[in-house]
Amino acid sequence: MNAREYLEILHIAEKLKDTPRHCTTSNGRVESVAEHSWRISLMAFLLRHEFPDANIDKVVDMCLIHDLGECFTGDIPAFLKTDSDRKTEGDLLNLWIEKLPAEISKDFKDLYQEMEVQETKEAKIYKALDKLEALIQHNESPISTWSENEYELNKTYAFNTVEFSEWLTELRKEILKDTLEKIEKEK
Repeated sequence: MNAREYLEILHIAEKLKDTPRHCTTSNGRVESVAEHSWRISLMAFLLRHEFPDANIDKVVDMCLIHDLGECFTGDIPAFLKTDSDRKTEGDLLNLWIEKLPAEISKDFKDLYQEMEVQETKEAKIYKALDKLEALIQHNESPISTWSENEYELNKTYAFNTVEFSEWLTELRKEILKDTLEKIEKEK
């Protein structure tokens, strides 16, 4: 890849800094997709010693790229995203990936395929962290920013995604404790 191609990739990815997410920060500011991707990447890095049999560098890679499709479509909350939305996002992302330098295109395709199939430990860890980070962020945000459906959703969301891991299941239970405490205290 030459320097210009490198810059062009970064210019597309920069859009995630200005792509708002459904969640807000603890100060009530709408967070960006880039902020979410950064934090799940940090979450993966911090699990290096909890999952010594997993390739955490690969999990970090997955976390870094998982929402690049939102450069083209924006963020749609999981509870509102339709199959049509997913197809549009995937199609636009694939068109962009096809135009990338061959070695980078292959790296992206391989990671996205693994993430989609959800068979490897790395893909399962990435998916769990993606969902858990949203729950953690909701617990950190002012409850006034929650939509009505999130009071119940935050109690049940992602339990099935973490069931492959005792450690992540324990983390999900701790997040639930925080959720219930927040609802009790602030509602």
